Amino acid sequence: MRIDRKIREKFDNNNHSVFSLNYHLILVIKYRRKVITDESSVFLKEIFLRICPDYKIELKEWNHDKDYVHILFKAQPDTPLSRFINCYKSASSRLVKKKFPEIRQYLWKEYFWSKSYCLITAGGASLEALKEYIEKQGMD
Repeated sequence: MRIDRKIREKFDNNNHSVFSLNYHLILVIKYRRKVITDESSVFLKEIFLRICPDYKIELKEWNHDKDYVHILFKAQPDTPLSRFINCYKSASSRLVKKKFPEIRQYLWKEYFWSKSYCLITAGGASLEALKEYIEKQGMD
């Protein structure tokens, strides 16, 4: 399959595929404890950036509130997302409590992140637009 040069420039690619894999990740503090400050958010982001290259992930945007973080990132088709997220949650939980020991007083049984997380694909086209495009294939 020959891929148009304009498409290659618009999307990411590797030797065998062209892709655009963007994700919105939301991580919540266990029991919604309000422990994230601007300083600890910067530290949590630095940990994320340290782990990213091992999983072929590129951070696009980061923001936080007192009890959660929102992360927009790009990945590749072979990125093991759940392994990456669990690795990040584990490392960041341990390191943030070490750097900011005062956080521990607000946590229950040392848990920092909630076990669950929200991961949403963040594509360009709506599902309806994609469905309509696929339905119209071969009709010319």
